[in-house]
Amino acid sequence: MNWEARADLVVVGTGVAGLTAALRARELGLRTLVVTKDSAGAGNTAWAQGGVAVVRDDEHDDGDSVQRHAADTRTAGAGLCDEDAVRAILADGAAAVERLRAAGARFDLAGAALARTREGGHTAFRVIHAGGDATGAEVQRALSSAVGADGIPVLERHCVVEPVRDESGALAGVLALDEHGNPGVLRAPAVLLATGGLGQLYAATTNPEVATGDGIALALRAGATVADLEFVQFHPTVLHTPGAARGRRPLITEAVRGEGAVLLDVRGERIMAGAHPQADLAPRDVVSAEINRRLGETGAEHVLLDATGIDGFAARFPTVHASCLRAGIDPVREPIPVTSAAHYACGGVVTDVEGRTGVAGLYAAGEVARTGLHGANRLASNSLLEGLVVGARAAEAVARDLARGAAVRRPVLVPVPAAAVVDRDLLQRTLSRHAGIGRSAEGLAEARIALDQAGVVRPLRTREAVEDASLALTAQALLTAAEARTESRGSHRRRDHPEIDDVRWRRSIALRLDVSGWLFRTDREPVRSVA
Repeated sequence: MNWEARADLVVVGTGVAGLTAALRARELGLRTLVVTKDSAGAGNTAWAQGGVAVVRDDEHDDGDSVQRHAADTRTAGAGLCDEDAVRAILADGAAAVERLRAAGARFDLAGAALARTREGGHTAFRVIHAGGDATGAEVQRALSSAVGADGIPVLERHCVVEPVRDESGALAGVLALDEHGNPGVLRAPAVLLATGGLGQLYAATTNPEVATGDGIALALRAGATVADLEFVQFHPTVLHTPGAARGRRPLITEAVRGEGAVLLDVRGERIMAGAHPQADLAPRDVVSAEINRRLGETGAEHVLLDATGIDGFAARFPTVHASCLRAGIDPVREPIPVTSAAHYACGGVVTDVEGRTGVAGLYAAGEVARTGLHGANRLASNSLLEGLVVGARAAEAVARDLARGAAVRRPVLVPVPAAAVVDRDLLQRTLSRHAGIGRSAEGLAEARIALDQAGVVRPLRTREAVEDASLALTAQALLTAAEARTESRGSHRRRDHPEIDDVRWRRSIALRLDVSGWLFRTDREPVRSVA
């Protein structure tokens, strides 16, 4: 190994969960090191538009409450939310927002109060926002500034490859590559994964290029369990740009519909009228599925979002307005062409509400984690809230666990590992075709076979190789779960099993890797893997 660094806690990722954890860990006296494979602001957080869903004691709609927010969350989660996790995380929301404001975040105001909007699945106006539709960018700015002011070291352009262990097998840190590809070790008794999502599994996504499922793969290789990976939320409204091959698509925040915009098909007919009691503000899985159905009927590539009736659109939604103008569309005067794209991973590394995984010393928070808050479909704007709450709780859990006597261990150094990788374009086309909104046993099996046949084992000596290996393993785990769940629930839709089956499937599907590197359903037989 060419280099080494030591800490009490290594945080992998610089989004809302990771930086919140780093700040809280520093407050608790922990030597904390943050590492990210790109620049500090390159993750998903900065792209979040809508806001933070929270019920505050002194500012809320008449009749709204944390309990009502929890009920909306459970409804969206389609029977798979963990009741205790929902209660615990949402109850801490208001305090987490106040900590964020104390760190310098500036939210939009309506007079002296925080401005609130409503998004899909919410029965009240409880989503606070910043910069109109730039909440994530403001959260990222505030947390990054606070981390810098606290002097917390951030290693940019350092790609984490593998967990490392000591002679007893205990977690001892992570193996990483610097920006020149030189391997080194970050030694620590505690590692927090806050790596974000897996949107780059798909050809069209709202996620940036860094969202390659790295945390899922790292956790699996460390021996942790993942669950609910089949529940990938597709955002109903991203800007349709003709001829776009693959990559991140501009998001049209759900708050646009919260302010009165409606979805139309290319014939000008309302899409959601009569399709759901909440019409255009139905949960995202419902809206995405209905859009997909209408596209099949009309043969069109997109539907239309008519926001021409919103007064002051450019001021309220400056990010969306600018994206539309760049594409040659004036949303003030004409409907916006939109379609759905992969947006958010509802599942991930199984943790408790304090970020602990089943592996001692390994923690996870944010989109990479599966706390049980989201169930089968995330309620809009619960994601930033979860990152704020669980990020802080994870730091506190690390401090308590280390106080019991864990020390920085000497890792057993191993060569840079090798793993199966798949051509990224092939992988994205395969997942988009067979593991998108409409799935079937035949298509999922075809996808698994295609990835198996395309896999090539290569040493993980570059960031690209690490990402491709993460995508390959995460894709196989997702396909395994999607094949097993023979029903349609939340954001998982099976054409061959269109109904919910509460008798068999009101539970999560959990996976891990065994010692031979095979994916294993914890309640069933081992299944094939590219690991």
